[in-house]
Amino acid sequence: MAKAKYIAVAGKGGVGKTTFTALLLRQLVSQQKGISILAVDADPNANLGEALGLTVTATISELLEQSKDPKAIPAGMPKNIFIEYKLQQSLVESKDIDLLVMGGPQGAGCYCYPNDLLRKYLETIGENYDYVAVDSEAGLEHISRRTIPHIDCMFVISDSSARGIRSAGRVHDLIRGLKSAVETIYLIVTKSTEGSMESLKEEIERTGLTLIGDIPLDPLVVEYDLAGKPLFDLPDDAVSVKAVESILHRAGIFN
Repeated sequence: MAKAKYIAVAGKGGVGKTTFTALLLRQLVSQQKGISILAVDADPNANLGEALGLTVTATISELLEQSKDPKAIPAGMPKNIFIEYKLQQSLVESKDIDLLVMGGPQGAGCYCYPNDLLRKYLETIGENYDYVAVDSEAGLEHISRRTIPHIDCMFVISDSSARGIRSAGRVHDLIRGLKSAVETIYLIVTKSTEGSMESLKEEIERTGLTLIGDIPLDPLVVEYDLAGKPLFDLPDDAVSVKAVESILHRAGIFN
């Protein structure tokens, strides 16, 4: 099997990060038949499962918290085996996409040991897939701690505001300061309207990021969000779906 391609999506909350990740996954499924995909929701405000129409029953952080209680570990079972068993339990499997949800911090204390196991687990399980797509948290902790092994392509997401573009620039600065290898980085602007991209041109240039495209404000995304419908089920002719398809082709994501 060829080496898995790791794709990460970064940006502050509320800019459309999870929407883009869901549509990225939708395109991978529709464009490349017969491939295997692992989605990793590394955002503490986890909602990628809802966007994909998948039911999440447990997060990794919840399961790791359980491992800190010696009474939770069956007698005679080594702690590392127990944690690996729990990590496997947290995998949501479906026909097209498997999903791991990191979850938020559960309490005080050091997670060094379980995080080390989680890193090894992701390295091992990741090689079973053609693509691993990560919806990152704003602070990129899982990438800076190398919980996520490496990133072939990262998309930094901003909404169509000057404040959002500046925030994307700070994310870019953070990425450049990380020891983790990120091979290619692109900027995507979401919720764009007529004339907005031209007015943001100077702000975008200041970030040092390469703009790979924009995703126009899509009434269907708003409609699906309000109704609680999975964004993965958006029709092929939706403005956002077509924009994401074009962006991924320009970025060379499809083999």
